[in-house]
Amino acid sequence: MSAGSAGKAPAPEPMKSAAGGDLSGRKMIADAVAAIRSHTDAAPAIGIILGTGLGALATEITHQTVIEYGKIPHFPLSTVESHSGKLIFGTLAGVRVAAMQGRFHFYEGYSMQQITFPVRVLAGLGVKTLLISNAAGGLNPAFRKGDLMVIDDHINLQGDNPLRGPNDDAVGPRFPDMSRPWDRDLLALTESIAAEKGIMCHRGVFVAVQGPNLETRAEYRFLRGIGADAVGMSTVPENIVAVHMGLKVLGVSIITDECDPETLQPVDVAEIIRVAGEAEPRLTTIFTEVVRRADAKA
Repeated sequence: MSAGSAGKAPAPEPMKSAAGGDLSGRKMIADAVAAIRSHTDAAPAIGIILGTGLGALATEITHQTVIEYGKIPHFPLSTVESHSGKLIFGTLAGVRVAAMQGRFHFYEGYSMQQITFPVRVLAGLGVKTLLISNAAGGLNPAFRKGDLMVIDDHINLQGDNPLRGPNDDAVGPRFPDMSRPWDRDLLALTESIAAEKGIMCHRGVFVAVQGPNLETRAEYRFLRGIGADAVGMSTVPENIVAVHMGLKVLGVSIITDECDPETLQPVDVAEIIRVAGEAEPRLTTIFTEVVRRADAKA
């Protein structure tokens, strides 16, 4: 399985811009930041991207200002039912945060630059740390439905890269280093919190594929053979752009189905969302504590 769920709208038309589609440009980031600043002067320290079935964490954020994606210049609009499309500002565990309730996927028809543009805007608002969640299929035979996996490394099989095209050196380097794309300190902190709270949390490699179809048995064998522990349709592009802009990044997957090619059964998307929803309180506990303790170390 790959993270995501059934669509609710036709594939979007590509966004046009005066910058010729270069969504890493300072002008477009500034446009979006200015529009947000017309609604709030919040200065979030931490950004959070909430994946499939994981939007309930937003209810834990207090003193909220909510901005619909449609009110932000150059922002895409979600076409997936389980992604609501709101940018939420407030406090979580006493820390100023900005949460994306709903993300975008390559399979929706958007470009890599479009789906990662919100990460650039979060950085433009002052975010220094990004927490990313997703629902994913478990390739590692030790994983069970409802388990969590903190992302230790990743493989990009989406056939594209959000940094392709002109580079603005003032936004990030032409050739960002990816030897440690997932922050070591945040990873260790997450594992410590999970152990403290008695929450099953594996460490593993996440592979991103295009979707929207789920994988065949042969593809699951291939993905496991190249070293992946979980598979999804998101997260890696956001990580690449965050690293490009100098953010520290943590990723956690909820394992929503077990992808053993020898016992593979048809996947019910409603069941995937149900499993994600049942595991969401555990992810909320971990993210809340990460926000509290990571900020304390800042």
